[in-house]
Amino acid sequence: MVRPPTRGVRPYRRVEIYGRTVGRATGPEEVVELIRRAGVAEPDLDDPDLVGWRGGDRTVWGRTA
Repeated sequence: MVRPPTRGVRPYRRVEIYGRTVGRATGPEEVVELIRRAGVAEPDLDDPDLVGWRGGDRTVWGRTA
């Protein structure tokens, strides 16, 4: 699960795997790396069975409202 972007000058998105926070990402490349560390060799960020996006898709990294 990729949570909504935080507020602030350098927003990030919290990444959770099975309900446990595994890190913070400031871009899609960091989400891929966190998923790789969890054991998925070639993660597809557009696969809804693998990644759930909250507060925007993989293109949203700052608050829009």
